Amino acid sequence: MGAPLRVAIWTADTARAEAATGRIVAEFDRLDALLSVWKDGSDVRRLNAAAGVAPVPVSRDTLDLLEAAITAGDLTGGKFDITFGALADIWKFDHDQDNIVPPRSAIDARLPLVDYQAVHVDRAAATAFLARPGMRVHLGGIGKGYAIDRSAALLRAAGLTDFLIQSGGDLYVSGTHAGAPWALGIADPRRPERVFASLRLTNATLSTSGDYERFFLADGVRYHHLLDPDRGEPARGCRSVTIVAASALVADALSTGVFILGPDLGLALVERTPDVEAVIVTASGEVRISSGLQGRVEYTSPVPTSPESSNDE
Repeated sequence: MGAPLRVAIWTADTARAEAATGRIVAEFDRLDALLSVWKDGSDVRRLNAAAGVAPVPVSRDTLDLLEAAITAGDLTGGKFDITFGALADIWKFDHDQDNIVPPRSAIDARLPLVDYQAVHVDRAAATAFLARPGMRVHLGGIGKGYAIDRSAALLRAAGLTDFLIQSGGDLYVSGTHAGAPWALGIADPRRPERVFASLRLTNATLSTSGDYERFFLADGVRYHHLLDPDRGEPARGCRSVTIVAASALVADALSTGVFILGPDLGLALVERTPDVEAVIVTASGEVRISSGLQGRVEYTSPVPTSPESSNDE
């Protein structure tokens, strides 16, 4: 999944908690083997290899995720697009990060391959197909949320109700911690070791996408992994977007989609989407909060308004 996994369970039954945690680790490993763009034989690797050639049999999990990703693409006007994978070998932000800004000509050559609507899912045949040769899907913007939702179901099936599951910027909390709602911090995107605000939540996901997670600076410009599929370049309107929702999958996809939409269109999308809230830090450091979180966000420190903080210099 490309991120550490953290599980915290509030219970007196240590043996049950340890057994359930083992099942979660196994579930993350199982899904990683299906969804990874790096592991040979994964559904995603096979799907990408057959782009423009033939449909590929894939697992139910992969079908579910592809359909959810297409829905998220529709909801965000195409800004959430899993076919950004066609740009992943010229913009390198995974373990292969090279801190190189690709030439505009290389980006333009790949943009015709970025089109989530060219991903075809056949539920009856249990196959998926990428319509154009050279297309590549990458499920990094939605896979962790799916795995967290699956893991929460496993814990509840084990009779555990008070827990936290976190993978990267995606975090789900259930029940309470020591009898109180879970207190969750939101990182300052220019000083990510510090929390600038917090929320108290239960039975909800907090998912954050930010330009500080995977990035490099070149000539004073920040380049990060959240690419606008229409331009093939890092989106510029936000520093971070935190989504609160009931589903980790929904929150995972929308934190990315809203980030790329930018603060105005992104907040408008949140306001018209039921059971979804947001805390947005704009490119200038302004904090915007959706109506459902008004009065619920506790500030602990101000967000710097300068483009970059001292730790980036």
